[in-house]
Amino acid sequence: MKSPLLALAGAAALAIGLAAGPASAEDAGIIVYNAQHESLAKEWAEGFTKETGVKVTLRNGGDSDFSNQIVAEGASSPADVFLTENSPAMALVEAAGLFAPVDAETLAQVPQEYQPSSGKWVGVAARSTVFAYNKDKLKEDQLPKSLLDLADPSWKGRWAASPSGADFQAIVSALLQLKGEAATADWLKAMKENFTAYKGNSTVMKAVNAGEIEGGVIYHYYYFGDQAKTGENSKNVALYYFKNQDPGAFVSVSGGGVLASSKHQKEAQAFLKWVTAKGGQDVLKNGTSFEYAVGKDAQSNSKLVPLPDLQAPKVDAATLNSKKVTDLMTAAGLL
Repeated sequence: MKSPLLALAGAAALAIGLAAGPASAEDAGIIVYNAQHESLAKEWAEGFTKETGVKVTLRNGGDSDFSNQIVAEGASSPADVFLTENSPAMALVEAAGLFAPVDAETLAQVPQEYQPSSGKWVGVAARSTVFAYNKDKLKEDQLPKSLLDLADPSWKGRWAASPSGADFQAIVSALLQLKGEAATADWLKAMKENFTAYKGNSTVMKAVNAGEIEGGVIYHYYYFGDQAKTGENSKNVALYYFKNQDPGAFVSVSGGGVLASSKHQKEAQAFLKWVTAKGGQDVLKNGTSFEYAVGKDAQSNSKLVPLPDLQAPKVDAATLNSKKVTDLMTAAGLL
């Protein structure tokens, strides 16, 4: 059954580039496997539909769950678009040959450091690794100078992370690419001896805030999101940015890709183009996700440390190896 393309209104038709045509009651729009935050993806979907008339159905889940599901479904996947929080899940689907190339106009909207070298998917947002610490327990001159310092025996029992989550595993993926397998395996072994495990970044931050632990490795937006609400889970917390191209300064790219098996290629590509253009990136600037905008000339929320100031290491998101990471973490007894 063919799904006629829906017409875009006015200038949006030129910007998005969908072929004009009458909408049909039979047209189901596009299906997005969404591993991004549900509220953010909902804003993106609603904004895109408002401008284009194309319906977006979100199916929400996790990075690893969806990437493995897409690989299992193969060419039979009902998904048109895949959105993630972290890039290793995108790399897994790309390695299986299941993405269509992203339209050149969309890639041109995002700086190269926020997209993979392959062009098979594109960055849609980003988040920074930080060391969240309790201000009453640690002073600035007592903070680790590098993520690697947390392997030192002096940090035993003093820091926390959520190793089972895709967020932390993405950080380890960057460590693996930057420092190699042997160094990563050694760091993970020391981590097992030194750290305390919690389930979820927000739980790590709450533990730091309550003084249960001195610090924890998380992503930045958990702090800013809590501060924007009551601040009750972050009032005693400050963020330390490692900078200096340290593995702990890793900026994780949230990805978007179009499945090669999609029967709605034009609509799916148009969705990615919209998300990476002003409409989608303004959602990041003005919304409550506190993730970084990555589009060219796009502005992030003014409360965030500007992306260039993070001094992040250069990491090719196309090469982040989630399977090797889980193998190494399992071998270290972390999973």
